[in-house]
Parts: sequence; structure tokens; C-alpha cells
Amino acid sequence: MAPKIVSVINQKGGTGKTTTTINLGSALSKTGKKILLIDLDPQANLSYSLGVEEPQGTLADVFTGSKSLNEIIVNQGNLSIAPGANELVDIEISLVTQPEREKFLKNILAEAKGYDIILIDCPPSLSLLTVNALVASDEVLIPLQMEVLTLQGLSQILNTVKQVRSAFNAKLKVKGIVVVMFDKRRKLSSEIQEYLEQNIAERIFKTRIRLNVKLAEAPSFGKSVLDYDPGSYGAQDYQALAAEFLITK
Repeated sequence: MAPKIVSVINQKGGTGKTTTTINLGSALSKTGKKILLIDLDPQANLSYSLGVEEPQGTLADVFTGSKSLNEIIVNQGNLSIAPGANELVDIEISLVTQPEREKFLKNILAEAKGYDIILIDCPPSLSLLTVNALVASDEVLIPLQMEVLTLQGLSQILNTVKQVRSAFNAKLKVKGIVVVMFDKRRKLSSEIQEYLEQNIAERIFKTRIRLNVKLAEAPSFGKSVLDYDPGSYGAQDYQALAAEFLITK
């Protein structure tokens, strides 16, 4: 059976996109699922956060054809990582002139065998690399902070998904919106979530990822929060999200 491919996207940086990819992936792997994380962000924060600092190859090498996907994958038990690299910026520029430039990642991921779920950590922009991710994906997961400006960004993301669905990938759907960095002490957080629930047709996961210092500390140790501090709120929330993710159609 082919793996389920899910793009984790938000065009704004610092929104918990990479944190969600890492820790949802880790939580899913601990349920026995075989998970592959694709670090498509040129900043390669996902790779660094999981202790992958000097890999034998990166996604940039796969895009250029100098290595296969299987040659660059770093295995950490049920969780595997395809590392990113700064060179992905150059890859994106070179893709502009290529025929079927939107389908490079889709063809690359056709090599991925033996995984249940592939999570793609997209760049913090609605770029050609992000379009490649959406064309390759079955579903989209959107981490969202409860801030006023995120509502504008959400409409842009949903519009991009609609355009990609229309032009390249008719099966693409929104898996759901994940509320991240939730602070119950702030009235604004609850107000924005209430607005979303009343005005956005897409699913909003019941699990909310609370603000938690352990989530910020874990990358310094090259670990997911579930391995760094399994008793923390951050670990508990991502375990709950993983359980909800698996039962959500």
C-alpha cells in the first residue's frame, strides 16, 4: 500500500510548522507507524532539530539526480528523515525552467517504500517547492497560531490548495487545521478559534497544542519533545493530536 503523503504548510515563519511536523511524526512513529519526514525547507530546521547535522546527502542531491531518495534517508527507528539543505534555494531557481517543474517531488517520493505516512515540512512561503509538495500530497495539514494576521494567511493557503487541486492534483484535500501555541490565558486565542469554527469550512482538530517551553528546548538536544520530556504538556498534546490524526478521515 502506498504511504499517505501529508504536506504541513504555513507561509508565515515561526508558526509551529516544523515543530508540528517533527512531533506529530514522532508521536505517530511511537504508535508503530513507519514515518518518513521530508525536510523541504532550505533552512533545514527539521533536520537540525532531530540531530541530523552532517548527512551523507540531502534532498538537494536527490533533486539534481546525484543521489536517490533511499541513499539520503536517515533512520531513527520507526521515524526516518530525508534531510534538507540550503542548496534547495538553488534547486527552486533551477526548477523554474524545467518541464513539469511541479512534479519533481512527486516523482522522487514514488521511491519511498515501506512507510505508512510521509510528512513534508514545507518552506515558509507559497513557493515552487511548496507547490511541488502539494502536487505530491494526498492531504494538507495547517498549523495555525491564534493571531489576527493568521486569518489572512489562512485564506491565502486555502486558495493555493484550491488552485493546485484544480490544476495538478484533483485528490488533494485539507486534512485539517491544528491550533498551535495556544495560550488559554489570552482571550484573543479563544476568540479567534471561535471565529474559525464559525466561519471556516475545514476541519479544526480538537487537540490544541499549548504553549510549552519544552517544545522550544527539545531541538537544542536533537530530539522530539516526546523523547526529550515525554511527560511534558508538549508531548501530551502531540500524542493526542496523533491519535486524532489517525482516526480523522
